[in-house]
Amino acid sequence: MKLHQLEGKRVGLCVSGGLDSKTVASRLMQAGVDVVCFTADLAQPDEESIEGVREKMRPTGAETVIVDLRQDMARACFRMIRTQAVYDGGYWNTTGIARAVTVRGLLGPMQARGCTVLAHGATGRGNDQLRFERYTNVLAPKMGVYAPWRDPALLEQFPGRKQMISYLAQQGIEVETGGERKRYSTDANLAGLSHEAEDLEDLETTMTIVEPLMCVWPKDAPDTTETVSLRFEKGDCVAIDGQAMDPLQCMLTANRVAGRNGVGLNNALENRIIGTKSRGVYEAPGLTLLGYALRVVYQAVMDRRSTQLFHTLSQNYAQQIYDGRLYDPQARAILAAVDVLADFATGTVELGLYKGNIFFKALRDCPHSLYNPADASMEASDGLNPVSSQGFVEVLEVEAKALARSGQIVG
Repeated sequence: MKLHQLEGKRVGLCVSGGLDSKTVASRLMQAGVDVVCFTADLAQPDEESIEGVREKMRPTGAETVIVDLRQDMARACFRMIRTQAVYDGGYWNTTGIARAVTVRGLLGPMQARGCTVLAHGATGRGNDQLRFERYTNVLAPKMGVYAPWRDPALLEQFPGRKQMISYLAQQGIEVETGGERKRYSTDANLAGLSHEAEDLEDLETTMTIVEPLMCVWPKDAPDTTETVSLRFEKGDCVAIDGQAMDPLQCMLTANRVAGRNGVGLNNALENRIIGTKSRGVYEAPGLTLLGYALRVVYQAVMDRRSTQLFHTLSQNYAQQIYDGRLYDPQARAILAAVDVLADFATGTVELGLYKGNIFFKALRDCPHSLYNPADASMEASDGLNPVSSQGFVEVLEVEAKALARSGQIVG
């Protein structure tokens, strides 16, 4: 859609309260478009209060609706942990999962206020434009979608920050430039933060230019090991250090504990949906801690074939999150399959955290564990009789020698 096609329509504009949001809201209203702004409360760690977004947008004159999606976001994080869904470079896709929660959570309130178009501020070079639009298409196919940063008219009028600041000044809207600006952008939610663009686009720029918001750099973490205990029941964390918690409380607590110990910082060069590559620095302390702990339980309760299947499901689910397909049949089928495997993932994991590292300490109260020390021991025990392995070795020998005789083995 283009700006002139919005005439006579009510537009629900997704906003963060920043320069782009103010510019787009003001420009649409100047063109006579009926605009209602929406923002999702995803427990953003970079916002002291989500009400601040409303205050930032107030000078534009547009109404701003805040929708509380913190619990939805926490449950989405738990599904990522359950599936161990890490993407390219081994990082937790905190932005991708947030887009799924945001669009799903905002569409209802938008429609309730008569909006027939969802507008988003994603650029025409990244992944988020595809996520916003695809989720809108599959969840509300009658809703239109407007992407201002793909509209030639707005791109020509606002090629950069300078032009946006000047435009807003003409509208009587002051913009806090904040003095010396960080030379990268940050997107934040309960799951974590992604830092990218500008200086980070240069692969000769160290990741340490980033000022972490949820984590500390390992060198700044405490000099002593912090021990943490995490209780899982059927694949979900239900208590930390003996205190029962719901998913939101678990995520908030895990973020604090892991973050202060420098756990969860990662640099990745990822493959974007549109075929290009993107470099980012990511913070995901809580996901990293909870994901590691659940992996300990999975290792104890999954047999070899279940583990192989799980790895395939995990990789596919991470791809669904990244590609904006979280509500598609494949993603739902993956969750159903993982639920079967996670049904046995009950146990208490004790870990040590030290300067960005996680150390295994103990696994307790794991009733479905397949591990039997007597069977695996290299010492004399009442477990598996080593002599019994002779027949198994001889069976494997038949296939090995057949391959050798056929000339199919290249040494």
